[in-house]
Amino acid sequence: MTDSEIQSAIHDMGRRARAASRELVKLSSEQKNAILMAMADEIQARETIILAENAKDLARATENGLSKAMIDRLTLDPKRLKAVADAVREVATLPDPVGEVLTEWTRPNGLHITKKRVPIGVIGIIFESRPNVTTDAASLCFKTGNATLLRGGSEAIHSNVALAAALQAGGESAGLPADSVQLIPFTDRSSVEHMAKMDQFLDLIIPRGGKGLIEKVVATARMPVIKHYDGVCHVYVAADADLEMAANIIVNAKTQKPGVCNALETILVHRDLAASFYPLIGQRLAAAQVQVHADPEALANLGIPAVPATEQDWSTEWLDLILSAKTVSGLDEAITHINHYGSHHTDSILTADRAAAERFQHEVDSAVVLHNASTRFNDGGEFGFGAEIGISTDKLHARGPMGLAELCSYKYLVDGSGQVR
Repeated sequence: MTDSEIQSAIHDMGRRARAASRELVKLSSEQKNAILMAMADEIQARETIILAENAKDLARATENGLSKAMIDRLTLDPKRLKAVADAVREVATLPDPVGEVLTEWTRPNGLHITKKRVPIGVIGIIFESRPNVTTDAASLCFKTGNATLLRGGSEAIHSNVALAAALQAGGESAGLPADSVQLIPFTDRSSVEHMAKMDQFLDLIIPRGGKGLIEKVVATARMPVIKHYDGVCHVYVAADADLEMAANIIVNAKTQKPGVCNALETILVHRDLAASFYPLIGQRLAAAQVQVHADPEALANLGIPAVPATEQDWSTEWLDLILSAKTVSGLDEAITHINHYGSHHTDSILTADRAAAERFQHEVDSAVVLHNASTRFNDGGEFGFGAEIGISTDKLHARGPMGLAELCSYKYLVDGSGQVR
């Protein structure tokens, strides 16, 4: 197709999404939940079709030499597909925030004002690699009464098309308005630009992926953007930290799922612990096959083969079994390093000193700041939100894990009895 034909097709999808959004606001919570359950059932009913389409994506990924971490994020199997369907079912069990009264008051003139949650309208979501984003995004947006226009990456195009078709078909069988969930079938870069400029149909756009994709959307978007940027996540091991606890947290944060945005990328170790903690964590990381990029003090004490760290390493999101290690003089240097090199995503301090922890949490400028816990807990499910749309590194209007409430706007309802001004 020519670029003008692609633009025309995407604009037509936008028009239809806008029309769908007008119908979605009429659905009750009970109707929405029934539709979500039907969506989940249809995903499992189409298991053979969806896995066959996923196999096409995996074959192409292997041919193109994608990393093991990327291929793992792309892979579906019967167990993972059931988890995808169950995540949709979980959204059906979550409280519906639409219509929630945030606050209300009565003015001296008798006007009663109510601030209430409402759908945003039409949400465009641009993402890469992970097919489960298709279902997570669509189900969360739908639960909050929003129509969704999805644009996935070329790596998962066959999987995404199959999943989106299952969602819409299953939902329609239970009363989902037509065109509520649409997936753009074009993977060329121009389709991103056409979406970003389509402010007459999209109320919000959410890019999830690499830095290049996000910067392109931010540079061209005519509607609000919520960014899900890099996860250069840190753990600072203070001088009084429990060393065994610290080792367990670091290994978990780095290795439990290294290819995700809340995985640990850099450890900062207090200089007083160099001789005692580095040998301990070095052995644990070596056993987990983690390669360490270390500063001179870490190199001298780890007791395992390591790579000398470069300046670029401190701001690198590895998304792999690679970890940067830096020695710091204390809390001040740790905070300064994180605020300079981090991505405002997730950072953790390991310490027995509650006052130091509170200062770290107050001064580190990140969406989620933990004390004595793994960075992997920055997650919508772990926060009790159910499936998440992603983890925002923005400050407006959503920050951190984005659940249902973050997919709503609000409006004021004013009730009077004849007042004039």
